[in-house]
Amino acid sequence: MSSPNSPNSVLIQQTLDSCSQSIANGDYKQSEEFISELVSFLDSISNSILSETNDEHELDDSAFQVLEQIYQYLISPSLDQEVTDALAFELPKAVAKLACVSARCFENVERIIDRFVQTCNPRDMVSVLCDAMSSSSDGFNNSSYFTPLLGALAKAFEALQRRIFEQLKAAIPVVLKVLEAKLSDSEDEEDTCALDLVNKAILIAHSLKATCMKMDRKDEKLVALFGLYVLQITVLISNRMGAKTSRCFPMMLELSHFLQYCGLSYLGLITGHEVDRAIDLITQGDEDDSMGCFAHVKSGAALTVLWRDLSDKVSDTTHEDLDTVKYELCNDQIKRWEAFGTLKHLFTSFNLPWVLKKHAIDFLFCIMEGVDSHKEYVEPLEYSEYTPTLYAALQAIQLVIVYASDPLLRKKAFDTFKMVLADLPVSLRFDILIALITNSELSSMIAILLGCVKDEMHKQYLQNIPKLNGVEKSENNIFQHSSPFWSARVLDLVEFVLKPPNGGPPSLPDSTDAVLSALNLYRYVLITESSGNTNYTEVLSKNNLQKAYKEWFESLRALVSGVVAESHKENDQLAFDTVCAFNPVEFVLYRCIELVEEKLKHCT
Repeated sequence: MSSPNSPNSVLIQQTLDSCSQSIANGDYKQSEEFISELVSFLDSISNSILSETNDEHELDDSAFQVLEQIYQYLISPSLDQEVTDALAFELPKAVAKLACVSARCFENVERIIDRFVQTCNPRDMVSVLCDAMSSSSDGFNNSSYFTPLLGALAKAFEALQRRIFEQLKAAIPVVLKVLEAKLSDSEDEEDTCALDLVNKAILIAHSLKATCMKMDRKDEKLVALFGLYVLQITVLISNRMGAKTSRCFPMMLELSHFLQYCGLSYLGLITGHEVDRAIDLITQGDEDDSMGCFAHVKSGAALTVLWRDLSDKVSDTTHEDLDTVKYELCNDQIKRWEAFGTLKHLFTSFNLPWVLKKHAIDFLFCIMEGVDSHKEYVEPLEYSEYTPTLYAALQAIQLVIVYASDPLLRKKAFDTFKMVLADLPVSLRFDILIALITNSELSSMIAILLGCVKDEMHKQYLQNIPKLNGVEKSENNIFQHSSPFWSARVLDLVEFVLKPPNGGPPSLPDSTDAVLSALNLYRYVLITESSGNTNYTEVLSKNNLQKAYKEWFESLRALVSGVVAESHKENDQLAFDTVCAFNPVEFVLYRCIELVEEKLKHCT
C-alpha cells in the first residue's frame, strides 16, 4: 500500500486543503477549479482500469489509498459543511468508478457516498446521485458502479422532507432505467452482481415504504408510485432470476407484502383495475413521459399472482384470498376477460423464463377448467370494448403454442387457447378467428386456426340438427342456423389461403400446412351442405363452384404437380420428404376437384 507520504497522498491532501481554504476565503470559483482537479485525478486512476496495462495489485493499492484518504477527510470533525456540500456535487460519480477495482475499494466508495447522504441536503443528493446514474461514462456501466449509488439513493429518499412525491416521481424512472438495463445484461453480469442490484432494488422499496409510513399514507399518489415501482421490479427480478423459482420465493413474498401495504389485492391486480387506478392517480389522466418507466407493471401484476400461486409452501396468510380470486374468475366472465388481458403480457415477453410462462398457462388452464361451460352467461350488450384485449390475449397464447420447446406445454397452451376461445360469444369468436387467420404469417398456425373454424362449424351443425323423433329430414325440413360460422364468410378464409391477397397461388412448400387445412375445410363444408340439402355458406352456388374450380383448384393442381415433378427428378432425402409431404395435399385437392365437378354437372 502506498504510504501516507506517497505522491498520490500528498497531491490529494494538498488539493483538498486548497479547496477548503478557497471556500473559507469566499473564493468559490477557485474552489471549483481545485475540485475539478481532484475529479480529473480520480478519473486518471479509474481510466487505468480500462487500459489493462497496469499492475492490478498496484492499481488496487493506489485506488484504496486515495479513497481511504478522502473518507478520512470527510469524517473530520473540523470539516466545514460548505466544503462537504461542494465536494458532494462532484465526487460521487468520480469515486463510484473506483468501486469497480476491488471489493475493498467498493466498500470505501459506499462509505464515502453514504457520508455525503448523511451530511448533505437530501434533495440535492437525490439530484446528484440520479445525475451520476444517468451520465455514467463509457466503460463504467457495470453493477459495481451503480450499486453504491442505488444504496445511497435509498437512504436519501428516506431523508426527504418536502415535496417528496415530486422528487421521487422524477428519481424513480432513473432507478428503473438502470435496473432494467443491468438486469437484462446477461452477457456482462454475473449472478452475484445481479443479486447485488436486486438487493438494492428491494432496499429502495423499503425506503419508499418508510417514506409512505412517515407520511402516514396520507399522500395517495406517493403510495400509488410505491406500488407501481414494486410491480416494475417484480418483472425485472423475474426476468433475470425467475428460472430458479425457489431462489426467488423469499424476494417475491417480500414484494407481495409491499403491495398489500399499498392496498393492492390479487383480484385487482389480475384484472388490472388497481394498476390502472394507480396510473390514473399519478398522471391525473394526462399524458406523462415519466410513466414510460412503468411499461411492464401489468406484467408485474400478473407475476405477483403467479408467484403467490407457485409458492404454496411458503407461509402466507393471503393464500385463501387467492383461492377466492380463482373462484371469482371462474364465475365472472367479464373479470375473466380482463384477466386474459393482464396475463397476455407474460406470453408476449421475450425475457420472461419459460418456467414462468408455463405456470401462466397452467394458471389460466386451471381457471378455464373451473368455468361452467353449461352456464348461460348474459352476453354484454356491447362487448366491442373487450375485443382488442381478447384478440391480443389469443395472439399471445399462440406464441406459446408456436415457440415453446416443450411439446407438453405446446399442447396445454393449445387446449387453453381453445377454452379461452370457447368463452367468447359465437359472433365474437368467429370475428376473432378471422382476424387471427388473416393476420398470421405462419402456415402451421393458420392451419391450426382453420382447424378451429372447422371444429366450430361441426359443433354448431350438431347443435342445430332438429330432433324430430322418427321424422326423416327432407328438403322442406331444414334447420335454421344462427351461427356466423355457417355463412359465406367461411369461403373467404379458404380463398385467403388458396388465393392469397398478394396474388398468385399459395407459396409451396412453405404454405403446405395451411393449404391442406384450407382444402379439408372446403371439403367438409361442401360435403356437409350437400348431405343436408343446405347452402348457408353458398358453397353450392354455381358461381362459387366455378370460382373454386377455376381460380383455386386448377392453379393449385398445376403448382402441386410441378413441385412433385421437380422433386421426382432429385434423388436426395429432401426431395423424398417433399413428395411425402405433398401426398395428403394431392389427395384432398383431387377429392375437392371431383366433388366440385360432380356438383357442376347438376347445376343448371
